[in-house]
Amino acid sequence: MPRYVDGFVIPIKRTNLAAYKKMATWGKRVWMKHGALSYYETVVDDFTQHGLGFKKMCKLKSGETAIFAFVVYKSKAHRNQVNKKVMAEMEKVGEPPKMPFDMKRFAMAGCKVLVNS
Repeated sequence: MPRYVDGFVIPIKRTNLAAYKKMATWGKRVWMKHGALSYYETVVDDFTQHGLGFKKMCKLKSGETAIFAFVVYKSKAHRNQVNKKVMAEMEKVGEPPKMPFDMKRFAMAGCKVLVNS
């Protein structure tokens, strides 16, 4: 079955990980409720020395790490349907008073799956 993935790379202060986990746990519940196939939020703990690597790419500062997150869907059309429902629910709740990461350094992309298991 073809799949589609939204991927995220988010630089974050280590001191904000607990607040981020709370937000991510809510996010998982919402995305899964509206039809996502799977939802992952991970904290980078082993920065590779090969290639550019997340550490260099994110220009991490002292005391920071990165979140690598991804949401899996059936297709791009399915992603669009799920995200429409998620965004409607988020509008009802409103934005958090303070995001636990710098939105200016946040990166995301929609990805067509090339190889899967």
